[in-house]
Amino acid sequence: MKRPYYIMRSGRLSRKQNTLFFTYESEGKEPSRKIIPIEDVESIYVFGELDLNTKLINYLSQKNIPVHFFNYYGYYSSTLYPRDYLVSGFAVVDQARNYLDPLLRLELARKFVEGAAFNILKNLRYYNKRQRELEDLIAQIEKTLTAAERVSTVPELMAVEGHIRVLYYSGWMKILDETYEFRKRTRQPPDNIVNALISFSNMLVYTTSLGEIYHTQLHPAISFLHEPGERRFSLSLDMAEIFKPILADRMIFKLLNQKMLQKKHFVKEANYCYLNEEGKKILLREYDERLKTTIKHRTLGRNVSYRHLIRLECYKLVKHITGIEPYKPFKIWW
Repeated sequence: MKRPYYIMRSGRLSRKQNTLFFTYESEGKEPSRKIIPIEDVESIYVFGELDLNTKLINYLSQKNIPVHFFNYYGYYSSTLYPRDYLVSGFAVVDQARNYLDPLLRLELARKFVEGAAFNILKNLRYYNKRQRELEDLIAQIEKTLTAAERVSTVPELMAVEGHIRVLYYSGWMKILDETYEFRKRTRQPPDNIVNALISFSNMLVYTTSLGEIYHTQLHPAISFLHEPGERRFSLSLDMAEIFKPILADRMIFKLLNQKMLQKKHFVKEANYCYLNEEGKKILLREYDERLKTTIKHRTLGRNVSYRHLIRLECYKLVKHITGIEPYKPFKIWW
């Protein structure tokens, strides 16, 4: 099974015939070299400074392997996106048509909000059953969600989605270990441990969604809920909304409540908080395990991984935009 490969150190990534080598400095020792089995790599995540050349870039493109780059603080910077190999002019035209028609776009945007809100409520109900006293919050979100059916524009819908998120995050203090204070969501920059984890984890879901979109006929820059931009793959933002509750949020609850991550795994600089190298390794191991976790799919009748659920969601979206079958968002059933 192919999986993401994470490069945490600074060094050089090179190719020799059909093999990748990562060369890096070791303290007081000769440079170390690590062999990367290319056939096992689905994507590469770079968290250190990396030297590479066009020979390697061409090889990765031939193998359809995207490379995601993160900055010094561990936050997403850019993606080396290979040439589309499943490109379909008809699919792109249909995708653009669904974006350009206000009613068709609003219909799809509502579905993304519906799926995200359902999965958010699923998380809250799980912890409510464990005496976290979240009934009032659940009722508020359910009431807010009904407003999504009454809006007539995507910006209005985005405002509803944003309010649902604000309400959701307001309940995290009852879910998380009382050691961690979390009053509100801050992004640029994240100012505490919980915000740092949300930002880092959400970016992982975003890049995972981008990787799965790449392996379909969808165009990653044509979106429906989020506004397409010149410098971002906005469809990944749409897709990530649905899967953040299961892939990012549940992981954060586990990492903090089971004390797998502690204050020693973070660096605080003025009003900026971010994971140190050891903290990133712990989170990435957990995220990798979560992507490989399998569940029995109700429709397919077989086990599929959490990662593959995103691919299946992309296929459903393709069927919708090409007029084969109306899109129904992924909703947690377990």
